[in-house]
This record gives sequence, C-alpha cells and structure tokens, in this order.
Amino acid sequence: MDRRSFLRTSALGGSAAAATSLAAPAIAQGNRTLTMVTTWGRGLAGVHDAAQRAADAITEMSGGSLTIDLKASGELVGAFEVFDAVTAGQADMYHGADYYFTGQHPGYQFFTAAPFGMTPQELVNWYYHGDGHALHDELGKIFGLKSFLAGNTGPQAGGWFKKEINSPDDFNGLKFRMPGLGGKALGKLGASVQNIPGSEVYQALASGAIDGTEWIGPWADEKAGFQEITKTYYTSGFHEPGAGLSIAVNRDVFDELSPAHQKIIEIASGDTHQWNLAQFMNNNGAALQRLQAGGVKTLEFPDAVWNAFGKAASDTLDEFMSDDLFATIRGSVVSSMKSSSGWITLSEGAYRKQRDRVLG
Repeated sequence: MDRRSFLRTSALGGSAAAATSLAAPAIAQGNRTLTMVTTWGRGLAGVHDAAQRAADAITEMSGGSLTIDLKASGELVGAFEVFDAVTAGQADMYHGADYYFTGQHPGYQFFTAAPFGMTPQELVNWYYHGDGHALHDELGKIFGLKSFLAGNTGPQAGGWFKKEINSPDDFNGLKFRMPGLGGKALGKLGASVQNIPGSEVYQALASGAIDGTEWIGPWADEKAGFQEITKTYYTSGFHEPGAGLSIAVNRDVFDELSPAHQKIIEIASGDTHQWNLAQFMNNNGAALQRLQAGGVKTLEFPDAVWNAFGKAASDTLDEFMSDDLFATIRGSVVSSMKSSSGWITLSEGAYRKQRDRVLG
C-alpha cells in the first residue's frame, strides 16, 4: 500500500495550522537548516537528550553547513503529530519512538520494541547485521521517510501502580498508560489503556485520570517524579525489553542532501543510539537505590501475570499477520532473536550469574 501521496495531500489533523505555517528549509550561503520535531517534551530525561545529541552532532560534524533546528513536543507540533508533519513535508525530520505510529503501520512497533521482543543487544544485532535497517528503510519508503536508529532506553520497567498486581484479574478496569502494541495487549487483560505523551503523564497519574503508568526506568522515572504519587514499582515489564528511538528524515529532503551530509546523519544517529543506551544504563542503578531509600517498593509480577502477558502479546501480534510487511518484519525479528539469544544466554548470561554469585 503506497500511502505517501495520500499523506502529502491530506490534512495534518490538530496541528495542521501550526505546521503549514512552516517555511521551506532555509538555505543560505551554501548552508542548510533542517527542522527536527520530536515526540519529547523539552528536558525529558534521556529521550530529549538523545534528540539534542543527534541534532548537535549533525550540526558540529558538518561544520555548520547542515544545521538542525530542534523543536520539542508542543513547540511546533504535538508529540503524536510529528510523523504526519514530516511525511507531508511540513517539517524535515523527527526524533521519536516509532511505536507511537503503529496506526500508520503496525510494523513500526518493531523499531522501538515489541512485546516479548528484543533486548538492546539483540536489536542492534538485527538492525546492523541482519535485515533490520533494510526493513526500516522499506517501511519508510511507503511514507516518504529515511529512518535510522537514534537512541535506546534499555529495558523498561513494568511501571508504577496504585495497588499491587497479584493476578491477571487485577488489570480488569485498570486505567493504565502504555503505548503501542504492548498497550493493546494489556487491553486484552481488561485494562483501560491510555496513550499519553510523556510530558503529560505525571499530571494524569497525580489527578487520578490514570491508575498507573509505565514510562522508562528508574532514572527517567525518578526525574519525572512518579515516586511522589505512588510507591509501588514493578521493575521488569513485558512490553519494551530494549526500546529503540529513531530519526526519520523526509525522503525528498534526504535525497537532496549531499552524500557527505547523508552519511553525517547516519553516523550521528548510530552514535546517539549507543551514547543514549549507555546514559540510561549508567544512571538507572543509582536512581533505583535512591528510589528504594525513599520508600519505593520494588516488585516483580507473579508468573501467572507473566503468562497472561505472553498470551495477550502473542494474540495481539497475530492480529496483524495479514499484512505482508508486518509478517516479514516479525519473522525476521523472531529468527534473529532466537539466533542471538542462545549465545548471549550461554556466555554473558551464565557469566553474570556466576560473577554476581562469586562477588556477592
């Protein structure tokens, strides 16, 4: 299905007026400025940092000949409107989590994180040495995008709850914030799932508009302040075991750039992915200790709940298998994940278990 021509001629929705007021990318004295819109509120720990890192790196690596003007969520278009803004040519590029855009195509889920999917290492194995990047590109062609991995939050927590979860029945009627197909799976357990931009989650939880939320992990969650509202924190979740972030450039804009500028965007994106993953993983341990010292109770879901997650996730993914590209991407992910997981488990997994035992 070619949706590119449709998206270019259709309205952008709620942000159309703001977006259409954008001028064409500025070109002066041989230099070019590209507008980057993001799904992140300015200052959101880690995720906004990744967007800023990529924008600054592109500008600096090009010697200022390619400048990125970063607009955080709400400064030009809303968090969930960046995809349409870029595909329609009203902004040049976005930085965000592609699973926000499963409504455009469910295959985008896999380039952030699928339920019961890839860890960060498994994701980059697939993306850089398997079919991942090529499939991201194939998906982007439908919408006129050129996409790259450009950040990773690491394994995400199960989330913050106002009550303990002792069985799958505890999700029935629970108002919970979770995007993407993970949220759809949670809905199969009876949850009332909300998709709320990150900058609005704290207020929704504090006001009672939602009963719980996942966000990212200890460091970003602490920065968001969720521990001020509830002390019940599940530290492992099924929905995002290694959430990749992406840069997507309007394909016509990308094709107009010099090969050097195109390569700069690619390299800056890859650098941002690794830098951002290390940022989250480096900060999470100390943040977890602070949360626990402040009275936060860290828990794991019971096996019965994990079993329910697994069935709901599988059923959810199966619903999209009639889409050939989704089926191709899913099959590629599963094949790569099985291949990577065996060695990682026998090598790093066994080593870490013994290291922690020996060193105490």
